[in-house]
Amino acid sequence: MLSMNLRRAAILIAAGLLLCTRLPASTRYMPVAEVKPGMEGVGRTVFAGDAIEAFNVHILGVLKNGNAPQRDLILARLEGGPLAKTGVIAGMSGSPVYVDGRLIGAVSYSVGQFSTEPIAGITPIDEMVSATADLSARSPRGATRWPDMARSLERAGIPALRASEPYGAAGAPFSFTGDAGVLQLTAAATLRPIALPITTSGIELSSTPALADVFRNAGFALAPPGSAVAQAGPAGASGPALRPGDPVGIALIDGDMSFGATGTVTDVDGDRVYAFGHPLYNVGPAHFPMTRAYVHAVLPSLLSSMKLSSIGAIVGTIRQDRSTAVAGVLGEQPRQIPMTVAIRREDGPVRTLRFGVAVDPLLSPLLIFTALFNTISAHEHDFGPATYGLTGRISVAGQQPVDLDEIFVGDQPGSAVSAAVSLPTGTLLNNDREAVTISGIELTLAATERPRTATIERAWFDGTPMRRGRTAKLNVLLRTWRGESLLESVQIPIPINPDGPLSVLVSDGPRLAQWEARDGRPTLGPESVATIIRRLNETRHANRVYIRLVGRQEGAIVGNESLPALPASVLSVLASDRAGGGGTTIQNVVLGGWDIKTAFAVSGQRTLPVAIDSDRN
Repeated sequence: MLSMNLRRAAILIAAGLLLCTRLPASTRYMPVAEVKPGMEGVGRTVFAGDAIEAFNVHILGVLKNGNAPQRDLILARLEGGPLAKTGVIAGMSGSPVYVDGRLIGAVSYSVGQFSTEPIAGITPIDEMVSATADLSARSPRGATRWPDMARSLERAGIPALRASEPYGAAGAPFSFTGDAGVLQLTAAATLRPIALPITTSGIELSSTPALADVFRNAGFALAPPGSAVAQAGPAGASGPALRPGDPVGIALIDGDMSFGATGTVTDVDGDRVYAFGHPLYNVGPAHFPMTRAYVHAVLPSLLSSMKLSSIGAIVGTIRQDRSTAVAGVLGEQPRQIPMTVAIRREDGPVRTLRFGVAVDPLLSPLLIFTALFNTISAHEHDFGPATYGLTGRISVAGQQPVDLDEIFVGDQPGSAVSAAVSLPTGTLLNNDREAVTISGIELTLAATERPRTATIERAWFDGTPMRRGRTAKLNVLLRTWRGESLLESVQIPIPINPDGPLSVLVSDGPRLAQWEARDGRPTLGPESVATIIRRLNETRHANRVYIRLVGRQEGAIVGNESLPALPASVLSVLASDRAGGGGTTIQNVVLGGWDIKTAFAVSGQRTLPVAIDSDRN
């Protein structure tokens, strides 16, 4: 026993000396080929506060192709500190392990749930370094991921986003390739990445079960609310540099609301930092804020013990999020999406909140949804009738902004408001034309605790004769939810020489979109980011009455433009070239359009014939 204790002490001293002396990676790292069963090592992590503590590591063997082709895992039994009581702890991801003073890798996997022993998988350091070798600044792209995400979050009751599970299912059984008899893994004992604690402040995910499940199903451990207290600071803020074994955070949202994940630093090589030993979300090139972190305590649990941590000051940027590690650069200021939300209750003061949202095509829309939904839940109510008027803009570098002007009514309109901002953002970030930089989101939300709805009850022309080349007065009567009457009027110019019968369509936004679809107007792919923004700005609004003067004239849609009253020769050419995408012929041509903005969510539709007086004068 004495010799064993002396050996462990020697390992601890060697590991401490290693931290003080910067050696070449080839000297500091032990290749997985040199790792053998029976080796004794030491790991380093923080169990409380910011003091790095050592724990003992007993190497059991190497799992060849353990979690992927040509991806090995080192299997080990951990000992020391609270581990006998807690098992492997969420938040230990990245804890470095040294054998004979050389770094072999990061504690990153645990064996099943309800395990009676702290058995862990260690990601070899060589695989962490090689997978994240390219730390050059690149714009992450996600055009192939966003459509699946946007389509399927509805299954969780959220009409905006869904986060797919990055770590896959629990996994198939592994076969052990170390010394026979040391350990045999069966189907009941599988390895999964250690859950990353999601720390929050100003966010109550438990009040949004569907949203909480999105993160929980993705392999994150949800810490109790209020466990993260963000301390904003510039990159390279004063304080000790990150060390192997230190807690480290990734701030997905900061400012008046904090939302992020915490783990452990594996190695620091100059200004490069390696951590986790498995992905945050496996998005590849990244621009996430890297922060210091503080561990308040370890919360033991039979299901999954976790570190209760706080996210601290920003100290750099996470540049890579790969299957074997996250890696970043110290002292580099990360890019974020600045977001401002001003909430004004009817006849009340304005409350303004400001956030910084991490930039990623896959995650940014979900984070924007989370920030906005939780802001509304915190300062308004979750259930009962309400009306939210949303105005603002999504600013895009080098492009026109996306203007937001909408009204939402219902018993739970908060999710619809959040989706109205997150979906356009996701569309822009995931377009397949060119990279887009969202330079800011500015929102104003006017809240009313009653349903502000109105129905199109009547539409009629006044009694004056309608003549060619003149105008006719169209009256529209709206009936509000309290039975009040609102009268709106529009002057409709009558064409001088209409080729066929005319009619006027008075409609709400959704019914107008249905009418356009029935008329054969196709949904065309955008030609550029500018076209995407224009189409987003042309989206039908719930707080509008749409009036369209419609003629029975043959026309066409070419590209994204409607061309009415085309000559027969042009229509013939377009018809012959239809299979090649030359254009689409239409019968109902919109000769004029007028929009009436209201303070209500409008519903209903009316169609009126235009009876032109035979007297041309």
